[in-house]
Amino acid sequence: MVKGAPILFLGMTLLLLIAAGVFAGTMGSLLGVGGGVILVPALVLGFKVPLEDAVPASLMCVVASSCGASASYVERRLSDIRLGLTLELATVTGAIVGGLVASLVAPAWVALVFGLFALYVSAQMLLARAAVEQGLGDYEPTNYPLGISGSFVAGGLSALLGVGGGPLKVPLMNHGMRVPFKVASATSNLMIGVTGAASVAAYAWRGHVNLALVAPLVVGVLAGASVGSRLMPRLPTAVLRRMFACVLLLVAAQMLWKGVEGIWTSVAR
Repeated sequence: MVKGAPILFLGMTLLLLIAAGVFAGTMGSLLGVGGGVILVPALVLGFKVPLEDAVPASLMCVVASSCGASASYVERRLSDIRLGLTLELATVTGAIVGGLVASLVAPAWVALVFGLFALYVSAQMLLARAAVEQGLGDYEPTNYPLGISGSFVAGGLSALLGVGGGPLKVPLMNHGMRVPFKVASATSNLMIGVTGAASVAAYAWRGHVNLALVAPLVVGVLAGASVGSRLMPRLPTAVLRRMFACVLLLVAAQMLWKGVEGIWTSVAR
């Protein structure tokens, strides 16, 4: 924001930041992705916020979205707490390992591979017919080895690329572990707050958390998370799956752009 800008301009910017937070919080709580994949491009492209400030602001909003939605989902018994704790332990371990090997791996190639994978999964979800799911109360998670190893990879990718684990863990639980989509989304909301809090602490330590930017976003995200957590149990699963696939397309586009740009830069040198 420019010093000395008219009060009306500042007020409109504030309202637009709150509106962006409401939209991101609603989508994040509906789909279990936290809203970061929406906020980062919105802040960078729409509000001209530097990326080093946009990412920690987005992570703060992921924590807020998780807190706002998780309480409602736990109360409604949509979140599988035991499954969430098991997978989150693997995610945190993967994030630690990813942070340690970050200097040894080319993030551009990782982003490219992840973008192609996200593109494939989103296309499958959009084009394939959704199978009839079990009821929310009569399922049993299967294939824990796949879930744990996939969560480990999600944590590593989160550390390497700054992308939340939700876009990977929701389809992992739904397709790989036979967890109903709504339970997978609610459980992801429970987990992403822990990962986001650990990540934002590192940014705060380096002084990259802009509270003037974060405050209106968090206000909007908390309101949106409340709306999304009330809407999610009422929406048909097929609608949620298609919405998730569209968000996953956005993630794929971001990762492919990041990968191609990084590879092109290294080749140009």
